[in-house]
Amino acid sequence: MQALRRTLGFASQATARKPRVVVLGSGWGGNKVARYLDKTKFDVRVVSPANHFLFTPLLPSTAVGTLEFRAVQEPVRTIKGLGKYHQAKAQKLDVENRIVNCRDIFSGDTFDINYDFLVISAGCKTNTFAVPGVTQEQQSTVFFLKHLYHARRIRDRILECFERAASPVASEEERRDLLHFVVVGGGATSCEFATELSEFLEKDVRKWYPDLADLVSLSIVEAGPNLLAGFDETCWQYYTKHLREHNVDVRTGCAITAVEPAEDGRVSSATMANRSTMRFGCMVWSAGLAPIKFVEGSSLEKGKGGRIVVDEYLRAADRVFALGDCAASREDPLPPTANAAEQQGAYLAKCFNNTYYKAGADGVMPAKPDPVVPSAMPFAWLEPLDNLWDARSEFRYVERGKMASMGMWGGVADLTKSEITPVGGTLTGVTAFASWRGAYLSKQVSVQNMILIPMFWFKSWLFGRDISRF
Repeated sequence: MQALRRTLGFASQATARKPRVVVLGSGWGGNKVARYLDKTKFDVRVVSPANHFLFTPLLPSTAVGTLEFRAVQEPVRTIKGLGKYHQAKAQKLDVENRIVNCRDIFSGDTFDINYDFLVISAGCKTNTFAVPGVTQEQQSTVFFLKHLYHARRIRDRILECFERAASPVASEEERRDLLHFVVVGGGATSCEFATELSEFLEKDVRKWYPDLADLVSLSIVEAGPNLLAGFDETCWQYYTKHLREHNVDVRTGCAITAVEPAEDGRVSSATMANRSTMRFGCMVWSAGLAPIKFVEGSSLEKGKGGRIVVDEYLRAADRVFALGDCAASREDPLPPTANAAEQQGAYLAKCFNNTYYKAGADGVMPAKPDPVVPSAMPFAWLEPLDNLWDARSEFRYVERGKMASMGMWGGVADLTKSEITPVGGTLTGVTAFASWRGAYLSKQVSVQNMILIPMFWFKSWLFGRDISRF
């Protein structure tokens, strides 16, 4: 279809208008900015290929049926006072004329949207490290885990592997290969998915596929020296021990160099750096991050890892701001985590509401925003305690600590560097599990999900996970 280019109105042509803020992305940073911006001062527009905010810490749970997909997302259109939302991908940026060219995800038609302020919170994509076969086998036997549709496909493939293995025409060797599940990457997402899958294999599979239970195997492969890089040694050692106690084959210091295609959608083969091979029915690849095409192709300065370079006020160019996984300061780049993106989003919204609105569409931008207190506390009901920190013009990241779930009744929490807890150290086991679940349940945007999530947790614990494939 021939591209259709339409211009969605110059904000500067309106009279008595509010300056337009265009937010690219609906993740942790973009969602925070869009929700916290004062809609009486700004015309807020969101452009994102996903029409929802995804609560990523709970995503691994949906891939095996512990939680249902709709319980871990919040629609963009529920943002009160939102001007417009476009389900599209940003393609090109014209900083001089303040134009973003976008492509509609349904028709492929293109259109221009003009801005007075631009906030880039476009995130990153999964990094394949150019390993041959990974991209080719995606959605067949290899799957990423960053979006809801990824989790849906993983869940479908896991059940497909069991139904294929249950066929009377499958040999025992083919059954073992189909029922070998591989997780690539040692970060929190990979580890949490591995524990969720391990629990599903131990409890639900043994109940519903008793003749296949002893043929199942699960491996987690990490190129680095240990799992959960960045966590305290106590945490990653505890987590690794837990996985091995549950018969998970943990391979650290090991990299996959190639993936061979599956035959008729059945089994693929992975080659390791030491030239050994493993056959599998399903691989979940969550090994790293890479810049998306829009960021990669923009004229904005990029630093390490292809992230947009921003200053201490999160500015990337005139009236252009960037935050989250796609951006980093040159001197002190933050890790690409939800914690960092969320704090940056809250900081930027405060700066807009307190200072930048005064510049309007054509006014002179201030050299720096008025001082604001950092959004240190992780929960809305604790926000009054943010005033314990000094107000600053520049963004300040407050370390809240790190957590990782280990399925039912298990987890780790690294508070050794936390600035918001009176006592540091680490938590493991049930205490960490309760902290993880309590923290993430409290952070839900809607009351609906605060009700649905514990209901699904209880259902999974009492009745098991759903094994229907549709």
